[in-house]
Amino acid sequence: MFYLYELAQHVQEMPYSLALRESLWVYPIVETAHVLGLCLFVGTAWLWDLRLLGLTLRRVPVSQLSAQILPWTVVGFCVMALSGIGLVFSEPLRFYSNIFFRIKLALLACAGLNAFVFHRTIGQRRDEWDLDLVTPLRAKIAGALSLGIWAAVIVTGRLIAYNWFGVVRP
Repeated sequence: MFYLYELAQHVQEMPYSLALRESLWVYPIVETAHVLGLCLFVGTAWLWDLRLLGLTLRRVPVSQLSAQILPWTVVGFCVMALSGIGLVFSEPLRFYSNIFFRIKLALLACAGLNAFVFHRTIGQRRDEWDLDLVTPLRAKIAGALSLGIWAAVIVTGRLIAYNWFGVVRP
């Protein structure tokens, strides 16, 4: 952990980090990009998850919905991830010390693992259940987990802003 603290301290002292932190316009623009990326990502991901749960668009083949919305999901994720890195880059020591940021990172890892497992298992066999009105139980579980995890990511992301109690040294 001490190495991460030293890395955060080094990044905090970089001229670009200082410029981002003290800029009147750049930080709000990066934060706005993060929120817009989040909206695009979560909107399309939740539509996908609701389809997996069989709660919406049941007559739309999974492969058709996937082809239409998952590219937008990827775009939203990329915007969200790049802008999120920019936000952390602005004040890495404060993020390092923030418990909600740490929880958010763990949740992001869980979300990635859930998506990976889905796409490597039941998602690869979707042509077997593509047109079914009822999706397989494993697809429903993946969709429910995704909805819950991403809701928790959003909540912890918001809580980051309300937990600036100072930098905790290792």
